[in-house]
Order: sequence, then structure tokens, then C-alpha cells
Amino acid sequence: MAEEHASALQEQDLNEMMRVRREKMDAFRAMGIAPFGHRYEVTDYAADLKKEYDHLAEDEEGKEVRIAGRLMAIRGHGKASFSTLNDRTGNIQVYFKLDVLGEQKYKEEFKRLDIGDIIGIRGVVFKTRRGEVTVRVEDFDLLAKALRPLPEKFHGLKDVDTRYRQRYLDLMVNLEVRETF
Repeated sequence: MAEEHASALQEQDLNEMMRVRREKMDAFRAMGIAPFGHRYEVTDYAADLKKEYDHLAEDEEGKEVRIAGRLMAIRGHGKASFSTLNDRTGNIQVYFKLDVLGEQKYKEEFKRLDIGDIIGIRGVVFKTRRGEVTVRVEDFDLLAKALRPLPEKFHGLKDVDTRYRQRYLDLMVNLEVRETF
């Protein structure tokens, strides 16, 4: 009985999350931004950028890059946010700043992004104080809005049956599985 109740609550939470994401998608459409099917020219990949700019000093900047991928994490810090972008070669940190993007782009568009959305980014490579290669976002485009949330970061996909039935989810969230294929 308790298990059925917990399952019903999870389903209700999922429906609420999907409703909120659909509202965000409608807001993008109202702004004239297509939430799906957008072409984006990529010039660089995460693994290549990490390798190429690993030597970069803290106060140096690299070249302008264009990268696209799925948002895997968003960490907000007031007028700036760090995110993890996952492309086909791996993860890279990206840095969104209100001063660089402008108030409209940051507050109206960036704040409507969710984990799982696919975006294209144009920005400059730099290294953070902690030594992580990062792309400072100068502009971004929504390429695909994720209507369903990704599995939880910490619990992930533990159920083997679900991992086999929904292989696309397993490939999205488990880097080890992706490397196997």
C-alpha cells in the first residue's frame, strides 16, 4: 500500500515537472524562439578544449569557440551561473554571466533552461581559479527543450530493467555506458 502511494506521488511530481517545462517551452515560443529543430554549427568539442587549454594560465583567455550539448547541471550564484555541458566527447564547464549576456537574455532565456535541454554556445575559453577549463558564454541558442526530467544525479538509473528498456536514458546519464558503445 505504501509503495503504491509513493509511486502515485512520484507520478504526480513527474506530471508537475513536465507541466512546468511545457510552460517554459511555451514562453520560448512566445519570445519567437523555436524549442526544437534548430541547426547549429559546432567548431569544437569538450574533450578537445580541455586538452588544448589545460596549460592556460588563470588570467589568460583562449579563442572563441562554438560548442553544443546537453545541460547536465546548473549551479546558480546570483548574477552568474556555472553549468555542466555534455557533448559527445565528454563534459565541460560553462559560465553564464548577467553582465556578458545582458539582462534580457540572462533573465528571460537562461532562467528558463532546465537540466536536459540541448543548447549551442558561443564563447571564450578561460580557466577558473580552481583550474577548470571553462567556456564564458557570450551567446547561446536553445536547440531542443527537454520536456521530461533526467534521472536523479545521485541515484541515477539503478534498475537494470529500466536501463535496458530505456537505453537512451542510460546513454545520456552514464558516461561509462557511452564509452562502451
